[in-house]
Amino acid sequence: MTPVPPSPEPSVTAPRASDWRVGVWRSFLRAHATVVRELERDLLGETGMPLGWYDVLLQLAEVPDRRLRMAELADRVLLSRSGLTRLIDRLQAEGLVRREPSPDDARGTYTVLTAEGFQRLRAAAPVHLSGIQQYWLAHFSDDELRALDGLLDRIVAGDE
Repeated sequence: MTPVPPSPEPSVTAPRASDWRVGVWRSFLRAHATVVRELERDLLGETGMPLGWYDVLLQLAEVPDRRLRMAELADRVLLSRSGLTRLIDRLQAEGLVRREPSPDDARGTYTVLTAEGFQRLRAAAPVHLSGIQQYWLAHFSDDELRALDGLLDRIVAGDE
């Protein structure tokens, strides 16, 4: 058996829990959780739609033919990949999506946005966009948002 070489040492040492930069990380997480919680509350209260449902319907609405394979949908969902199959089952039971077999792959299935799903998404969009304005955009100037966009893009680019 060939021995496994040791992992290379990271170029930067991990910070201590007391490092102020870890506090910035925690602030980011708290801000994210706060905004998501508020958006969820507003959507549920005004439309009866959970934020996870909105996310799935939006992902489907933004692609050609309003259809995605489950793996593609899982990659696009912004909130949570866990439980996506059960979530799609619930959306299908509500008539908001349907499953269709892939014409190219007998084992493949597409999740397709229905007309009812698109209408529910359109009805919920003003609530969601109003929440984005109130809970996120209102806290930053346009210049700050542009700077933040560039900073966050570094993380996203590193993931690709």
